[in-house]
Amino acid sequence: MAADAHSFTAKITVLAVMIRYVFQRLIGMIVVMFLVVTIVFIIVRVTPGDPAAVMLGPEATQADIEQLRAQLGLDKALIVQYFYYLVQLVQGDLGQSIFLNQPVISALASRAEPTFFLTLFSIIIACTIALPVGIYAAYKRGSFIDQLATTIAMFAASIPSFWLGLILMQVFAVRFGLFPVSGYGGPDASFIDRMWHLSLPAVALGLVSSALILRFTRASMLDVLNDDYVRTARAKGLNEKRVILKHALKNALIPIMTVIGLTIAVLISGAVVTETVFSLPGIGNLVVSAVLRRDYPVIQGTLLVIAALYVLINFIIDMLYLLVDPRVRY
Repeated sequence: MAADAHSFTAKITVLAVMIRYVFQRLIGMIVVMFLVVTIVFIIVRVTPGDPAAVMLGPEATQADIEQLRAQLGLDKALIVQYFYYLVQLVQGDLGQSIFLNQPVISALASRAEPTFFLTLFSIIIACTIALPVGIYAAYKRGSFIDQLATTIAMFAASIPSFWLGLILMQVFAVRFGLFPVSGYGGPDASFIDRMWHLSLPAVALGLVSSALILRFTRASMLDVLNDDYVRTARAKGLNEKRVILKHALKNALIPIMTVIGLTIAVLISGAVVTETVFSLPGIGNLVVSAVLRRDYPVIQGTLLVIAALYVLINFIIDMLYLLVDPRVRY
């Protein structure tokens, strides 16, 4: 009976620790997003020149500028603008695009599909290459395979993704005609056709991204392969494959998961140039157009969404830590 009571108390303690861990991470997310919102608000307001005059161009009349200033709330005191801005964000309102004449949230939603699938395919390609190669390179440390993998990873990390995309486009799309050159298919294109258009940009981003994941996987595996528990598992006569994948890899997963999460966030925010090169109607292309047009509401809203995705991905990775390594709870 005493043992059951002790076991129940231990479970309650563990649950309380996990709840506190999750609560701390949620509080951290809120604080970070509040700082991001404040910084984005200040940056847009302290930019030299009148935002309304910049958006309307040199041919705009003073009456047009004053009308746009009133529409954007720029005629009010700074602290009042900030208060209304926070109220808008709480209501899910990111503002109204001046040139697209639609809510920013709608503009982002309409461009989200290409960016989402481009990021998804890129990270799948990167992990498919980097994880097995990194694990095997660590297992064969110092061998020709290890040195070759490390050299290729360093070379891939130094290649700009847009340059690799242009090379792939020239070879596989222009010369051999195996893939579409650019675009995302016509209005009536099927889902398969649209995904086919993402093949080359996904390979370009995936190959470059795989370099960092490969190096972290190799380094993390090297840290654990010589630990006592790995030697003990081998001494017990366990299959080498089981020792590597079940014992060593499980304990090396936390830094690997961290770099994969950061890579996903970088892919979401860093696909701007690649989307422009391949003429993909994604969020990256939307940002470029907004910058050229000085569409501040779109730029501001996109920065907030990307920052929120960064924070959300980090939170998900933190929660996965609990599943991979119970010691994180303490």
